[in-house]
Amino acid sequence: QKKKLLEELGEDKLPYVTPADAYFHQLWKTKYSKLIFGKSDTVPEELHQMVQEGFLTLRKHDCFFQDLVRIKGKDFLTPVSRILIGNPGCTYKYLNTRLFTVPWPTEGYDIKYCSPQIHDACKALIRLNDYLHIEAVKALQGQNLFETKDIKDTTVIDREQNFATSLMEKGSVSKDQSSSCVPEDDYISLKNRTSYNLTLLNYMDPLQMPYLKQEPYFGMGNMAVSWHHDENLVERSTVAVYSYSCEDSAVEESNEQQLKGRDPAVWHVGLKVAWDIETPGLAMPLHQGDFYLMLDDLNMTHQHCVLAGFSPRFSSTHRVADCSRGTLEYIFGQCELALQNLQTDSDSMALSLKSLETAVVKQVEEIHNEVEFEWLRQFWFQGKRYLKCTDWWLKPMAKLEEFWRKMEMMTSLVLSEVGKGEQIEEQRNETINCLLLVLTERQRLRKEWTAR
Repeated sequence: QKKKLLEELGEDKLPYVTPADAYFHQLWKTKYSKLIFGKSDTVPEELHQMVQEGFLTLRKHDCFFQDLVRIKGKDFLTPVSRILIGNPGCTYKYLNTRLFTVPWPTEGYDIKYCSPQIHDACKALIRLNDYLHIEAVKALQGQNLFETKDIKDTTVIDREQNFATSLMEKGSVSKDQSSSCVPEDDYISLKNRTSYNLTLLNYMDPLQMPYLKQEPYFGMGNMAVSWHHDENLVERSTVAVYSYSCEDSAVEESNEQQLKGRDPAVWHVGLKVAWDIETPGLAMPLHQGDFYLMLDDLNMTHQHCVLAGFSPRFSSTHRVADCSRGTLEYIFGQCELALQNLQTDSDSMALSLKSLETAVVKQVEEIHNEVEFEWLRQFWFQGKRYLKCTDWWLKPMAKLEEFWRKMEMMTSLVLSEVGKGEQIEEQRNETINCLLLVLTERQRLRKEWTAR
């Protein structure tokens, strides 16, 4: 699609607008209305301070890392350095790379951080998460993107309620929004689409980058992150982004700006309607402490990019990650399911399989592959870096390795049984064919991961 679009454009560039253009608000209202923008001065000062100190702490402790991602079979280092912080046991997968959360302080979990400062940084981000959750609820109400208008801030869970109360006392949330009843379906839908379970933090200093890609369609200048849809999210969920560029006087916008288009010194978020060359693009400046929300289906119908300014910048991008297959709870459940087919003789302690049915064998071997390639190899591939923050993942990974060893044994047992030739030939052939497929895939993936 990209190639086709660029061929169609040839040497031309598509038009785009910034707030300096007369047409800007009209375009925003008609084509980009699900982008909500929050100015820095609407966020409580105390929250700014906590979060910005947290960013600097994480950078000081070298907790931001470039990810090795895989695009069309090739590996690339991301220009932006990242860290994932969120609910314990959650993961987030993008471009074939699984990131594992540094858990934020959560009741009921024993999380040991490498330093009290890292604990405070993670705590600041959960506070920001709560604040952005409330803002997303209000924004969805404001746009009537739910059938009822009666969804109020009491829908947030206790921790968020306490924070909402403290914000109300500071006057950030109007008191008349604080009590109401909500039909259960709306409440569940609202909660599912705004309860962020993790944040992907980004950091980049553009002046340290030898090369940045140029934005190809509109001529918007240097890109820190190319055009994309965020992936692995709950459908129609809101994405919230808090931006902190370490601006100084040398980099601030000049009032006598003569530039046409965006000021290259200032960071911007770019938006465009996906694969459309009729609608002009939007470039929205991001100053220290601003935030924006991408509501409802905006992330699916539109693409966004991040345009680099001159100063270093942090961002915290809060998401409702689709964790249906991405939590420890899920993968441990899968392992238990697979190991139900393994039995131990009470006298000889010899291991054997309860069933050699093709469906059972196939399910176990597929789980075996999932544990190895979606979890163990993904973790150890770049997982040691998490130790700079916490050792929380080491115990669950050791447990997963134990499960994996048992599954390796189960593969050997299947091969041994098939080799004996005691099964009915038709069933035996079926088992062999099914095994061959899964083992071929395992071999291919092992070679690929060794190369990575």
